[in-house]
Amino acid sequence: MLRIKRVYDAPAPDDGKRYLVDRLWPRGLSKLELNLDGWHKHLSPSTELRQWFGHEPAKWDEFKRRYADELASRQVGHLLERLRDEAAAGNVTLLFAAKDLEHNHALVLRDFIAGA
Repeated sequence: MLRIKRVYDAPAPDDGKRYLVDRLWPRGLSKLELNLDGWHKHLSPSTELRQWFGHEPAKWDEFKRRYADELASRQVGHLLERLRDEAAAGNVTLLFAAKDLEHNHALVLRDFIAGA
């Protein structure tokens, strides 16, 4: 199962493999606190797209389209496939720092990996 979770929420036993998917390291947290299996910052939106979006809900639909286009055009297919395989075998949690639980790149990434 592929899940998303705020990086500031405590690790849980059912998180499975935990991957940070933000380009920037989250403020106030150490690597030890996060209990990560990896940091896939190259799966996050480009700096330009992230700054354009600015977590404005009115831009959400366009952000989703642009971010999916970025993911499709990058050479990260092997990593997406690995995450897809890991999620088929057990829990995988994608960690993000954004406060908005309904409009964040981890939602788009999860759906992209799942093939939705």
